[in-house]
Formats: sequence, structure tokens, C-alpha cells
Amino acid sequence: MAIEKVKAYFRTHEIEERVQEFDVSSATVELAAEALHCKPQRIAKTLSFMANGCGVLIVVAGDAKIDNPKYKAQFGTKAKMLSPEEVETIVGHAVGGVCPFAVNDGVEVYLDVSLKRFDTVFPACGSSNSAIELTIPELEKYSDYAGWIDVCKQYQ
Repeated sequence: MAIEKVKAYFRTHEIEERVQEFDVSSATVELAAEALHCKPQRIAKTLSFMANGCGVLIVVAGDAKIDNPKYKAQFGTKAKMLSPEEVETIVGHAVGGVCPFAVNDGVEVYLDVSLKRFDTVFPACGSSNSAIELTIPELEKYSDYAGWIDVCKQYQ
């Protein structure tokens, strides 16, 4: 199970105890915000794409949407989200629990600037009923990200 993989990863960084598991689903931004009692925009949703033959994860604010022209300018290709089956195979986490931690080799992680307006955000932890609160510097550290990018629109 992916949450065990994420917990094992966080154990190596001595923050496993910060992983929260819920009795309810947190598989969508709205459900996660409800479970965490926070605003939906503070949910750090992880979107899965294929770009240049490589799995790409982009962590964005809960209220952000991909801007196709910005995405194409960044990656040189049209935004093509992975199917649920591809996500689990390529990334190593199932839809609803996709996160930038303990992903399969060869997957690139990017953080979108839509997250920078928050002190802390809540990404999932590999299951559809989990999350962890991280500061932006912690998200950078634990996601092993390739860089900050600007590929979103419609966030405040």
C-alpha cells in the first residue's frame, strides 16, 4: 500500500508521526479540506502528467487549474493527464492519494507558484484518507522537487 511506502519514507526523515489518517475520504480537494478543517486552496493537490516520455507530477494549490498555454511553454507539449491506471503504474500511488513523496524512479516533481502564498499546505500521503501539513520549505525538501514552475490559472 502506498501510504506505508510514504510513511516509511517519512520515517527516514523522522516526521512519520505527522501523517494524518482520517475515517473519511480526503480523495478530492473538497473532501480533504473538510477532513482537515481548512480552506480548499491550502490543499496541495498533485496532478499527474506525461511529458517527453516521463511521468511528471505538479503540486498545485487546491483552487488552481492548469493553464494549457503555460504548460506547453514549460514542457514543450500539450498537457496530457495520466489515466488512473497509468498514475498507479508510473507514479506508484493511486488516484485520490497521489503525492510527491516516495514516488517511482523516473518521475519528476514540480511545485507550482500557486502554493507560495501559504505558510503551510496539506498534500496527501499515498492514500485517499491521509495528509500531512508541511511548510513550503518542508514541501521542497521532502518532495525532492526539480523546481518551481508557473503553469496554473484561476487561483487567488
